[in-house]
Amino acid sequence: MKNIIFFLGSLFIAIAVAFGIHSWFSRYDDPGYVLIGIGHWSLETSLLVLGVTLVIAFFLFYMFFRLLGWMLRLPGKVKSHGQSVKYNRSQEALIAGLVDSAEGNWEKAEKILIKHASHSGAPLIHYLTAARAAQSRGAIEKRDEYLRIAAERSPGADIAVGLTQAEMHLSEQQFDQALDTLKKLHSINPGHASVLKLLHQTYRQLGDWDAIRKIIPSMNKSKVLMEAEIKLLEAEVFSGLLRQAAENGDYTKIQEVWQEVPDYIKRIPGIPAIYFAGMIDVGAGAKIEDELARSISEDWDETLLVLFGSVQSNDPQRQLKTAEGWLKAYPDNAVLLRVLGKISKRCKETDKAGQYLEKSIALEPSVSAYQLLADLLTEKGDKNSALECYKCALDLASGEVARQVENITG
Repeated sequence: MKNIIFFLGSLFIAIAVAFGIHSWFSRYDDPGYVLIGIGHWSLETSLLVLGVTLVIAFFLFYMFFRLLGWMLRLPGKVKSHGQSVKYNRSQEALIAGLVDSAEGNWEKAEKILIKHASHSGAPLIHYLTAARAAQSRGAIEKRDEYLRIAAERSPGADIAVGLTQAEMHLSEQQFDQALDTLKKLHSINPGHASVLKLLHQTYRQLGDWDAIRKIIPSMNKSKVLMEAEIKLLEAEVFSGLLRQAAENGDYTKIQEVWQEVPDYIKRIPGIPAIYFAGMIDVGAGAKIEDELARSISEDWDETLLVLFGSVQSNDPQRQLKTAEGWLKAYPDNAVLLRVLGKISKRCKETDKAGQYLEKSIALEPSVSAYQLLADLLTEKGDKNSALECYKCALDLASGEVARQVENITG
C-alpha cells in the first residue's frame, strides 16, 4: 500500500510539472526551437515537447531504478519473512511444549520442541525441556542425545546443560554419574551456587562427609545456605565423620576428627555423646574416661552419664568414686543411681549395687535397672527374685513398645 501511494504521488508530481511547463510555454507565440545533432543524425523539436519529454523520461527512469532495487532486495526480504514466520512458530511451539510438559504429555512435548528448535531464538530451552520430557517417559538415550545437541549448539551454556543433566541423574538416583558431571562444573566455576547445592545433595546421598566439609567454605561464601543452616550442616558433617571413624574401628581417627571439631559445635547437645560413644564402641573408653567425667561435671548430661557407666575402666574403684561424687548434687537422680549400681556390680560390691539399683527403680523404673538387678540377684542365687525382675523388665519394655506403636499409628 505504501509503494502504491508513493508511485501515484510521483506520477501526479510528474504530470503536474509537465502541465506547468506546457502552460508556461503556451504564453508565448513562439514555443521555441531545439535541434540536436549526433553524427549523421539530427533531432528537431519544439522546446515545449523537449521539456515535457524530459520530465516524463526522468519519471520513467526513476521508477525503473526503484523497481530494479526492489527486485534485487526481494530474495532477502522473502528469506527474512520466512525466518520471521519460522521464528514465530518456534516461539509458539516452545510455549506449547512447556504447557504439554507441565500437563505430563511428554511425547507430544518432545516432538513439538525438537521440530522447531533449529528456528528458535532460544534453542537451548527447547533441547533442555525436550531432554526432561524424554527422561520422564523413560527414553534415556534420547535424553542424552538432546543434552549433547544442546551443548553443541549453545556455546557457553556448559553450566546450564550440566546442571540439567546432574538434576536428572539425581532424580534417577544415579549419584555417581551426577557426581562426575558436577565435579566438571565445579572445576569450571568453583563458586557457582547451584553447582555447590547439587554437590552437597549428592555427597549427602553418597555419605561422603569429608567431601561436604571441603565445600562448606564455598557454600558459605556463595550464600547457598543461611549462616544458621551452615552451622547445622557443620554439626551434621562432623557427626557423620565421627560415626564413620567409629565404624572403621579406628580410635586414633576418631580423636583426630574430634580435634578438628570447632568449639561451638562441641557445645551443641548430642555432639560430645557421639564422640564418647564412638570411643567406647571401639574399645578405647578408658582413654576418654577422665575427659568424659570432666564434661559431665561441667555440663550435666544424663546421656553422657550413661556412657560413663559403659566405660570399661582400668580402675573401676576410681570410676565408682568419681560417680559417687555426683551424688551430692544429684542424690535422687534415677539415671545416676542406675549407673552407680552398674559400676558397683563391676567392682564386685554386690550389696551396694543392689541398694543403688533398688533406689533407682523406686524413683523411676527402667528396663535396664531391672535387668541389672535381675543379673545381680542371679549371681547371688536368688532366682525367684531375679525372675520377678526379668518379668518387670519385660512388662516395662512391652509397654514402651506399645506406646511407640500407638504414637506412630495414632
